[in-house]
Amino acid sequence: MFNLFNQNNSSPTDVKGIRDALLQGIKDELKKAEGGEGRNIKGIHIYFATPANEKYMYESAIYQDTPERFKEEIQRIADDFDLGLPDTWMLEMNFVEAFPPEAVKLKEINAAIFIRTKDHDLQRSGDAYLRILNGVAEKKEYHIDSKDGKTNIGREKQTQVAGGFFRTNHIAFSGDSSDEANKYISRQHAHVEWNNDKGCFMLFADEGGIPPGNKVKVRSGSSGTLSKLHSSQIGHQLAEGDQVVLGETAVIEFSYKKGE
Repeated sequence: MFNLFNQNNSSPTDVKGIRDALLQGIKDELKKAEGGEGRNIKGIHIYFATPANEKYMYESAIYQDTPERFKEEIQRIADDFDLGLPDTWMLEMNFVEAFPPEAVKLKEINAAIFIRTKDHDLQRSGDAYLRILNGVAEKKEYHIDSKDGKTNIGREKQTQVAGGFFRTNHIAFSGDSSDEANKYISRQHAHVEWNNDKGCFMLFADEGGIPPGNKVKVRSGSSGTLSKLHSSQIGHQLAEGDQVVLGETAVIEFSYKKGE
């Protein structure tokens, strides 16, 4: 099955070439755990730092819409080398601005790999910006950091919720505003927090932001596809340029770059 791994001296320029080069790089790294040592592998993390005009090819190469297909291809490589990967091993694939220092840059393509073992937990950090595109909040742009914990989003800065408890909204939309977009934002609508395992920020709907009440939607900054959050337990991984729609028309843009 490894005839597809033939080396060449030029970078691949199509989806199949990128996929073949990526699998070759993963194969080379996994061979280091040959002979059952793969049982210590907890997760395989792949990072892509691609030019904007090439990102769509990398997304196709890893079957972005059905990532289990790519995981199955890696599993076949592991089985061929009798690595003994545990049933619980995880595959994470992220597009980033720069590769983490722990990751190994792969040859020929804009990708790097980090294999996480039980004895090595990768500690990451990051920061990003949330910009108000529609609706009226206290500020037009908010800076968030991986050390911040939860960044709550909702109506009013300090609000009382169920059980008599008070919640602080770090991104607060005024309830007194005449802006139509503010009217459909709940007191506890959503929050953003850092996920260290994935190395990214995640968006979660809170009690007031899930059906049948007000809603949380995300329009992808790269593909334009629309995702809806239906549960407070399942988060959405935020990527550059994603637009978060709260209620009907309030919009927040996510970016790793500070606005001008």
